[in-house]
Amino acid sequence: MWKILILAFFHIVLVKSQLILQSQSDNLEVLSELNERKFEIDYDNNTFLLDGRPFRYVSGSFHYFRAPRESWRQKLRTMRATGLNAVSTYVEWSLHNPKNNGQYIWDGMADLEHFLDLAQQEDLLVILRPGPYICAERDMGGFPYWLLTKYPHIQLRTYDSDYKAEVAKWYGVLMPKIQPYLYGNGGPIIMVQVENEYGSFRACDHKYMAWLRDETEKYVGDKAVLFTTDGPAYLSCGSIEGVFATIDFGPSKNIDSYWSNLRRHQPKGPLVNSEYYPGWLTHWQESMQRVDTERVVKTLEDILRDQASVNIYMFFGGTNFGFTAGANDGGIGGFQADVTSYDYDAPMDEAGDATPKLLAIRDTISKFQALPNLTIPVPAPKLNYGKVYLTPRFSLLSRHVRQQICRPAVKSKTPVSFEEIDQNSGLVIYEILLPGMKRDPSALTIEKLRDRAIVYIDRQMVGILSRENKIDTLSINWANWPGEKLEIVVESQGRINYNVANDFKGILGSVSLDFNVLFNWTVTGCPLDNIEEIQELTKKMSNFYRDQMDRVDPPKCTVRNGPVFFRAEFNLAQEQVMDTYLDTTGWGKGVAFVNGYNLGRYWPTVGPQITLYVPKEFLKSGENTVILLEYERCPDDRSIELVSTPKLDGNQ
Repeated sequence: MWKILILAFFHIVLVKSQLILQSQSDNLEVLSELNERKFEIDYDNNTFLLDGRPFRYVSGSFHYFRAPRESWRQKLRTMRATGLNAVSTYVEWSLHNPKNNGQYIWDGMADLEHFLDLAQQEDLLVILRPGPYICAERDMGGFPYWLLTKYPHIQLRTYDSDYKAEVAKWYGVLMPKIQPYLYGNGGPIIMVQVENEYGSFRACDHKYMAWLRDETEKYVGDKAVLFTTDGPAYLSCGSIEGVFATIDFGPSKNIDSYWSNLRRHQPKGPLVNSEYYPGWLTHWQESMQRVDTERVVKTLEDILRDQASVNIYMFFGGTNFGFTAGANDGGIGGFQADVTSYDYDAPMDEAGDATPKLLAIRDTISKFQALPNLTIPVPAPKLNYGKVYLTPRFSLLSRHVRQQICRPAVKSKTPVSFEEIDQNSGLVIYEILLPGMKRDPSALTIEKLRDRAIVYIDRQMVGILSRENKIDTLSINWANWPGEKLEIVVESQGRINYNVANDFKGILGSVSLDFNVLFNWTVTGCPLDNIEEIQELTKKMSNFYRDQMDRVDPPKCTVRNGPVFFRAEFNLAQEQVMDTYLDTTGWGKGVAFVNGYNLGRYWPTVGPQITLYVPKEFLKSGENTVILLEYERCPDDRSIELVSTPKLDGNQ
């Protein structure tokens, strides 16, 4: 008996030893594979090395936060089928950390790790651009607005101690999440950007850039390559010692001069265009920016012939849902708000469908490297539902409504900004009783308006003032507008995203009537981010404002007594749940919601964008809800139309 037990004991020990040895062997194999995984630069031979072999990437930009999570895989697969071997994306700080409450969002469109997993599954390497400033035509260049609330005098993108502390805190959350995805750790990320086009920024703070390099390298180490991106003329302030420098440019006949500029700053190493532009961004009140396909492929061919790596910005543009679109400043026209669509005239359109430009790019790539054995998906069918008739539910200026969907009012001697009441976007209402003595006509002037103000006297619209159009004074004829109560509804049109500044929103200066400054204001913030409450209230109050409007002027649809919420329901069969476009022709300016999703701002009065993209992921079989918050005007039949074709170039 004892012999049997002893033999059994030694057998167990032997088996365990074999298992341990096998486990150690497996671990060594994994470690060996990881040790072989390396992305680096061979400066002497002007090339990248992927696992020791010369490598050139052909990449495309696709920002995960501009498309529904469920659609990411197909878009990535389309990119791979075009011949791309990498995808580039920004990381948007404000998306993941929208409030200064220590909480972070990593689900839905913010599921960065899922995006990285999908990229690897679809055989795409990743070029990660974590900023912390990203531009990207996003509100405040991707910075969270609360930085301005917490630190009104913060110096963004400098060695400012408050700014550095917040970046370090953010990186302390973000970077551990991406470390497993670095190429040297077995993931798809081959390159990580330090800052973004810093050479174009007025500060030119080399001390800050060196600090950010070290802060980034602390997490990345040698597991991926650090790089910078700048315009060819801005390398002196944008490049950093010890960090690989790249440039960006669009279709041109002068790329040799661009490469020469790069070589003056970085004599050796592979040539890289980190943002090659097949399209361009668009502002409201201008024509949609288009770039000719023939020019795009001609310069792309020149880049590839020069053995350079390239990232096409944007390959898929997508949409600035909600209030995420930014603005630009400093051009001939001054402040210019970005449109909601980020179609960008990109090779993949706003819905993710391949365009003729994509096919031309694929043909060009095929001249230089083999294409994968993948088929580019044909454009998906789109819903052409027709008209949906809305009914007006209530005015935002109604006291009862404000109590339901806006924040509690605050009293202030002078007007306060959005940031001072800790509000990101949406609307702020400024109220005051007017003095008794008035001239006729009177001049109402708002100093430092940010950005657009609709002026009411006793709930009657008097006019509109605009930062964008440099209109800060309104003439008031008291015979036409008798009244005592002044209400000013101010809309944020997006914070400056390029050469980002401390772009506070609201009324930043004084409000004067006939040169007399008005004091003692009531300020109410309406961020419009409580969409569930808006849905519930518009459902309950189905007849309140509609009956009032019909009594006043039955044949017409007017918006004179404050911004008005309109609502409608429409039903879809399961086979009708597909992408569509909400045509806002006939409406003025406002915000659209579908099934609780903020589609973004619309402004067909000036364009060029007329339709808002509605992804199929936002729709459902059965009853669907559309809500418009309209600021200025409405068509007489109070309808919108769900159409199968986008209108991004105006009503042509």
